[in-house]
Amino acid sequence: MNSVLSRAPMRGSLTRRLLASTALGVSLALPAPCPAAAQTTTPTPPPQAAPGGAQQLPELRVQDRPIAPETEYKADQPALNKLTQPLRETPQSITVIPRQVIDDQNAGTLRDTMRYVSGISIAAGEAGAGQGDNLTIRGFSARNDIFLDGMRDFGAYYRDTFNYQQVEVLKGPSSILFGRGSTGGVVHQVSKTPQLDPFIAGGLTFGTDATKRVTGDVNQPIPGLANSAFRLNVMGHDSEVAGRDVGEYQRFGFAPSVAFGIGTPTRINLSYFHISEDGIPDYGLPWLDRRGQPGPIASVAPVARHNFYGFRSDYFRTEADIGTVKFEHDLTDAITLRNQFRYGAYSRDGRITEPQVNGLFAANVNLNTLSVTRNQLVLKSQETFLQDQADVTARFKTGLIEHALVAGIEGGQETSDPTRRTFAGVPTANLVSPNENQTFVGTATLSQKVRTTADTVGVYLLDTLKLHPQWDLIGGLRWDRFAADYTNQVGSLALNRVDEAVSWRTALVYKPIPIASVYFATGTSFNPSAESLALAANTASLAPERNKSYEVGTKWDVLDQNLSLRAALFRIEKENARVTDPNNALLQILAGNYIGDGFELEATGRLTDRWQLIAGYTYIDARIVSSPRTNEVGNRLLNAPEHTFGIWSTYVLPWHEIQVGGGLNYVSRRFASNAVDAQGLFRVLPDYYSVSAMARYPITEAVSLQLNAYNLTDEYYYDQIHPNHVVPGAGRTVLFSTHFKF
Repeated sequence: MNSVLSRAPMRGSLTRRLLASTALGVSLALPAPCPAAAQTTTPTPPPQAAPGGAQQLPELRVQDRPIAPETEYKADQPALNKLTQPLRETPQSITVIPRQVIDDQNAGTLRDTMRYVSGISIAAGEAGAGQGDNLTIRGFSARNDIFLDGMRDFGAYYRDTFNYQQVEVLKGPSSILFGRGSTGGVVHQVSKTPQLDPFIAGGLTFGTDATKRVTGDVNQPIPGLANSAFRLNVMGHDSEVAGRDVGEYQRFGFAPSVAFGIGTPTRINLSYFHISEDGIPDYGLPWLDRRGQPGPIASVAPVARHNFYGFRSDYFRTEADIGTVKFEHDLTDAITLRNQFRYGAYSRDGRITEPQVNGLFAANVNLNTLSVTRNQLVLKSQETFLQDQADVTARFKTGLIEHALVAGIEGGQETSDPTRRTFAGVPTANLVSPNENQTFVGTATLSQKVRTTADTVGVYLLDTLKLHPQWDLIGGLRWDRFAADYTNQVGSLALNRVDEAVSWRTALVYKPIPIASVYFATGTSFNPSAESLALAANTASLAPERNKSYEVGTKWDVLDQNLSLRAALFRIEKENARVTDPNNALLQILAGNYIGDGFELEATGRLTDRWQLIAGYTYIDARIVSSPRTNEVGNRLLNAPEHTFGIWSTYVLPWHEIQVGGGLNYVSRRFASNAVDAQGLFRVLPDYYSVSAMARYPITEAVSLQLNAYNLTDEYYYDQIHPNHVVPGAGRTVLFSTHFKF
């Protein structure tokens, strides 16, 4: 499903695309026949259940209040249809980032939307299948746990926010909802959908480091066809990174969708999503192992933040094309049938330089004498995703007990065809003064030519039983079959693995008063060896890792239900983690036990008619509690900071309705691996914080100007962590935007 536009090399054509998109934005900015009369553009109230359980997602509209309506930052309903109860009565920690928060923060990527969500930390790209968005949730990797509108978003690409209506982070094991994976949680992206109210919206952004971004959002009812509408979202982006040399990121995307039967018992939505990226990838700085650090701790090489150790000819190109057909029908006011079919095609093509400094050095080593190995990660890959998902939601009574039941079946096929090469004879770089303008040379050797095909089937049943107006009992059961066939033409290696797993969840919810709930929940998830569509001789014989969670929490809606408060205590246990056999380094065995204990606090919503916020704090003690490799017992899990804190808040001033705001995110120190490195040292990143600010000035009822500034203190911190390299965070960045909606 590759478009003609996406086949052209992006780096040379992005200017043309941006100009075309800008022209579209200018044309869209012309006065509409009936401009809406209001003060501010903000989201509508949260999704409300239509007859039979169908939901209308919140949509942007114009209001005459100082800020958004009562629920601008506070969501009341989850978008995932498998969750039938309001967020306040759903026994799971769920953080919702609505469109308005994304717009206020001017967040352009999925990773940017996660920065103020506590319990999440960001990892760097990996040598294997790990390019693209790589997150850790509650101490456990969520690399393969990103979903789009209820289905797995499998591709390894960098996701943009231009077609987001909101983003949901569901924390804790969720195999009952999503199938394999989800040890620490999942990220659920919710797309924009056509609406019956016509509007034209968009924005232009310019800023430091040659940032240029244009977006457009056109929604129109279809003439002569009642209850139908068409929507188109487009995006063009080009930027570098403050404080970093050479790295460049160019993206182009469009997402058309058409909906029929909006607000009627039978609804059909057809959507297509395309995004392409072409850039010079930045794998940051190398670690430097030196004796003399405080304790057995290695540090990132103490060099200039801007140092770039790759070549200007490095590249990483991705494309994602996703087509979806969704059908919904209300048999009655209490029974809704749904079917969603999707085909996705993802491609990657890159040559990326990973900087490495090998060896153990004295504390006073002269850095000018050290060389950096430029490890080449060369990959060309194509992935596909084909799935159909059917379910029914039914609300009924058995005696005095009310039920909200969701039952479904899903199945499909996923494929991955990566080809990898290694390079010898690549020039090294000086640690202090690398030269990115060197000509790349090297001798390539084919190392992998892989074909993996995985067939998946899942059957699930979830039921919420209202035993009493104050008591709910939730139970769910799911069976999955995951069968993977793996072949590598290099070495003629053929492997296969078939896993069948049962996941469950149960919870009890007590509602002492209408605005509050207290709950206890427990559930399971599983991680098969071929979870990321990769197998190896030392893992093909291993059964899935098993995970179990326990959570006690409470949720309150206060201040006339304008502010949501949430607190939770949790434990996540990986019962049989894959670890290297202490008697044979070439084998892995299921013998580890990892536990993440913690608690979480969150507040979201309005404090006054002019003041709103989204804030959270998470404490996690995530460690290896048992392992046959006894030297690892007690170590913290990789990329699992003990403390994470994020707050974002805005206030509308009484003068000209100017909006001001800002945020702070803090991440405590993190380990780059679960064990010491080859030199016997722990690779540890120090803690960091980042402060941001924004201001918005409404020029007219339909046009506004916005200023966003990030990392105001120009903090030199390390954002993305990996055992072999570390990517610094962006320096002080300032973006100026104009937004319109007619």
